Amino acid sequence: MINQLIEKIRRTGAPIVAGLDPVLKFVPEHIKQKAYAEYGETMKGAAEAVWLYNKAIVDAIYDLIPAVKPQIAMYEQFGVEGLITFQKTVEYCKQKGLVVIGDIKRGDIGSTSEAYAVGHLGQVQVGSTMCRGFGEDFVTVNPYLGSDGVKPFIKVCQEEKKGLFILVKTSNPSSGEFQDRLVRGVECADRPLYEIVGEQVASWGAACMGDSYSYIGAVVGATYPEQGRILRKIMPKAYILVPGYGAQGGKGADLVHFFNEDGLGAIVNSSRGIIAAWQQEQYAGYGAENFADASRAAVVDMREDIAQALAARG
Repeated sequence: MINQLIEKIRRTGAPIVAGLDPVLKFVPEHIKQKAYAEYGETMKGAAEAVWLYNKAIVDAIYDLIPAVKPQIAMYEQFGVEGLITFQKTVEYCKQKGLVVIGDIKRGDIGSTSEAYAVGHLGQVQVGSTMCRGFGEDFVTVNPYLGSDGVKPFIKVCQEEKKGLFILVKTSNPSSGEFQDRLVRGVECADRPLYEIVGEQVASWGAACMGDSYSYIGAVVGATYPEQGRILRKIMPKAYILVPGYGAQGGKGADLVHFFNEDGLGAIVNSSRGIIAAWQQEQYAGYGAENFADASRAAVVDMREDIAQALAARG
């Protein structure tokens, strides 16, 4: 799957993933009222509003980008109905030719991780039939439990030709409470934990190569460009999923060190910056009725910002 992702990035000229992380305050009132008229102000009504919102945005941007990243928590908050919308969103995006990164951040003891991996990336046996669950192409994984929690995902990826993005240095302000902690070296200087995790990701990825990059990638936040520079060197063959662009403060100039000299190696996520563009001053002229057109304009601007930053790098 990493080869397909890279091909789509090259074709679109956009190393961008749109984060489909909807909350009801992002959804225009006319969309919510349409859903509530059919299903009431219920979990099903909320899930339907999210589905209508997602579909309109995907229809407006699918030709510009290679991938989407639905964050499962934004769907789980609406219970089973929300998970149905998550499934519908995954399926619809794949129909539109998009790579789907399930932002699930799972990681647990071996048997539990195996169930997560099968449910999101693989197949489960039901009697004599093999059935698929959510069916994403990649998922995000939390490595805090160590190899026990990650290797079941890697096994399913090898079987299904899917991929992972493993949390290494996340974009949130408190990430340093653990990730920046210095770990005492035996024969070398103390080093931050994120460097050690990055080395382990590179090791896992060495056995899981596509044509030029591994399908075991990493998550490194745009809000920490210096750490991104360090981790790019530690993980030269890992694709880096870069959250934190836009609403969290990251901009194109912060991203150049996440990319390799070939212009590849990173894919940048924007969630609110794309899906809630209509609420931003820059795109306010589109109005609520044309929210999806505002999302398209935001993607075009983001593509240009990243391209200019990479060109300026020389």
